[in-house]
Amino acid sequence: MSKRIFITATNTNVGKTYTTVKLMEAYTKMGFRVGVYKPIETGVNGLPADGSLLLKRAQSLNPEFQLLRIQDIVSLSLPLPAAPYVANKGKKIDLAQFDRALEKIESLCDIVLIEGAGGPMVPIDDELMMLDLAHHFKATTLLVTHCKLGCINDTLLSLSALENGHISPLWALNCRAEDETFTQVSLPYFKKKFDSLFLIGHDNTALAQALLDKINQENSQGA
Repeated sequence: MSKRIFITATNTNVGKTYTTVKLMEAYTKMGFRVGVYKPIETGVNGLPADGSLLLKRAQSLNPEFQLLRIQDIVSLSLPLPAAPYVANKGKKIDLAQFDRALEKIESLCDIVLIEGAGGPMVPIDDELMMLDLAHHFKATTLLVTHCKLGCINDTLLSLSALENGHISPLWALNCRAEDETFTQVSLPYFKKKFDSLFLIGHDNTALAQALLDKINQENSQGA
């Protein structure tokens, strides 16, 4: 089994796909064969936009991905831009299809980045939330958060949800050009309350290594 990293976020449109790409690039520079998987994508009319971007970048970084198609990267595509529970009309989702897809992907890579849909408390079906996929895949979890006003609340709520679900994640900030007030209104709190901070786009290599260290730590604890 390859090393697995599950990427979630405080909400939709926070930067999961961007972060996934940056980590793919970082791991490639570190000498790993990198892979990617997006089990569920909603809001799909035609080809899955996020999945297509991820596949194209993976193919450029890992030649062994050249034969894969978008259906190999995105197992479940749903047209309504909503939580999978709503987009799939409440139907139970068979996780075995995800396992089969991931097994194929893992035969081609050393590290696989698994991108969730929306945030950790997004419902998948009557029984499962998005954070349950991290458990199912036995993956180390990364939470991506935004830098807009309100990011403190959103970050703490999402971290709490993950920890209540018995997941101890790493987390990183995805700041955008328009987040001009972040250093003044939010960063002081984060610096005070957390020992280390990762900024996507600036600390990609450090974050990639921290995730590897956490994978090794979790594996040793589970041994």
